[in-house]
Amino acid sequence: MRNNGIIEVICGPMFSGKTEELIRRLVRAQIAKKTVNIYKHSTDNRYSEDYIVSHNKNRIKCHSVKNTDQILKLSKNIDIIGIDETQFFNESIINTCNQLANYGKRIIIAGLDRDYKAIPFGPMANLLAHADRITKLNAICMVCGNEANFSQRLTNDDSQILVGESEKYEARCRNCYES
Repeated sequence: MRNNGIIEVICGPMFSGKTEELIRRLVRAQIAKKTVNIYKHSTDNRYSEDYIVSHNKNRIKCHSVKNTDQILKLSKNIDIIGIDETQFFNESIINTCNQLANYGKRIIIAGLDRDYKAIPFGPMANLLAHADRITKLNAICMVCGNEANFSQRLTNDDSQILVGESEKYEARCRNCYES
């Protein structure tokens, strides 16, 4: 009899604690003596290539990958797979997560559910549809202090992917968000 696989999604805007929550769950799995592999897309090079790092500077060792084939190859004898910044992957991440879950693995992914234009970001909307568990986090509006669900871009760059932190983004509530 094999374990039941599961797909867990942690989502929300910038500065909501997605990576922090992912790290917390993965550390608990390591304490439980589960085999854990952690991945992030190679696009995310803000802090480190070998770690996922939260804005609070908590970190955990990871594999930086360019595509989902690498995740499948490295996850054969692994119980729990963590994936950060999942919005940077293409739609193949959905099949990868389903395939791994069907093999009895626990998949924990974190990513922005919406981009700076407040539209679904990459494969995240479809991943939410396939998820067994969803945790949607909120940030604090950096203008008024209310609960924030939007990522406000502070630059004029209009590309969907622009890796950055507080110099390029703010968390905003619905009232303070400028579309």
